[in-house]
Amino acid sequence: MTTRRRLLGGFAALAAAALPAAVRAATARVVIVGGGFAGASCALALHRIAPSLELTVVEPRGAFLTGPFSNAALAGLIPPERIRARPGDGLRRHGIRWLAQAAVALDPVARELRLADRGRLQAERIVVAPGIDFVYDAIDGLSAANSDAVPHAWRIDAQFARLRAQLDALPDGATVLIAAPPNPYRCPPGPYERASLFAWHAQRRGLRRRIVIADAKDDFSKRAAFTASWDTLYPGMIEWLPRAQGGTVVAVDVAARRARLAGGETVHAALLSVIPPQHAAAFARAADLADASGWCPVEPLGFESTRHPGIHVLGDACIATPMPKSAFAANNQGKACALAIAHRLAGETPPPPLLLNTCYSLLAPDYALSVSGSYRAVGGRLNELSSGLSPAHADPALRELEARHAEGWQAQLLRDSFG
Repeated sequence: MTTRRRLLGGFAALAAAALPAAVRAATARVVIVGGGFAGASCALALHRIAPSLELTVVEPRGAFLTGPFSNAALAGLIPPERIRARPGDGLRRHGIRWLAQAAVALDPVARELRLADRGRLQAERIVVAPGIDFVYDAIDGLSAANSDAVPHAWRIDAQFARLRAQLDALPDGATVLIAAPPNPYRCPPGPYERASLFAWHAQRRGLRRRIVIADAKDDFSKRAAFTASWDTLYPGMIEWLPRAQGGTVVAVDVAARRARLAGGETVHAALLSVIPPQHAAAFARAADLADASGWCPVEPLGFESTRHPGIHVLGDACIATPMPKSAFAANNQGKACALAIAHRLAGETPPPPLLLNTCYSLLAPDYALSVSGSYRAVGGRLNELSSGLSPAHADPALRELEARHAEGWQAQLLRDSFG
């Protein structure tokens, strides 16, 4: 099994590598928009590789909850503090300039950023890591204004507390419906991990529960292992309705907590968690960085926009197929981008990076599944070199071992990404 040391250490040699002197001595202004896994990782790596760069990170949030293990925090398996990041503190400790305000608009041609306080920043390179927004109007009856009543908490914002309170208040015998979106979206295994831990939440309290996953897809990450594990851990509690069986949620009545499926079935649920379809955040789309798909095309060496040179797009907002939209992928992309920027500013061609991804899903306190992959640019696009997946059927000792690996992976990912 691939160890978390290897996975998190894919770029560990970056700072100590024998990079050309010109790369380490590169001087220019670089601005990073967004302090999440991608943006913060890029800033830390850039600072290590080329400490002479004038580096600024623009991010209004001083602290926020992060995605990995967020379903465990929702279900009460861990405290929310375990998933909290404070990137401003970590980056400042490394001497990186942090502007605690919002970026309002980007002129990608002039490479000029407009800030909420009406200030402006210009730079030779701008990195955009803005995350996602939601396509609410893809589901009839759903809007940004009423989504709080059927919370998805997919940005781990104020909806996190609302969803957790609704879950805790469910009576015995309640029905829960989780609407899983079509690809691509942030955290592909997330809806299925959520169903698992919602089942654990009920089981721990001795409550009966019907949990329906109404899916806009016919397959999902780690499906064989998930479904076999549900039979073992939560028999008869979790139902998966794929698109082929009419599972796509096409309409919701928020007030009545009712969802209509493509197959014609109407599901009444005490708790609706409707995860909408997604696209790149509005900031990136307004800056002409996205194509007709709603996501941002990039070249595979340094994630530079194919629409506007000198602008890099990282993390969930970019098109990095076959890499999934995950926190670990964003962390690796940030480091690859940093390496490419330092080389480009020094007039050097960046080497093709080896990119890694891994994702653990907790199904119970001592039970986890994992998926991993490695990727490299070949012929102008990213290609998957290798992949790993938890077996569909395994003895409890292996599942428990993966749960222990998952705990270390999540903690180390936070430290590695946010300093």
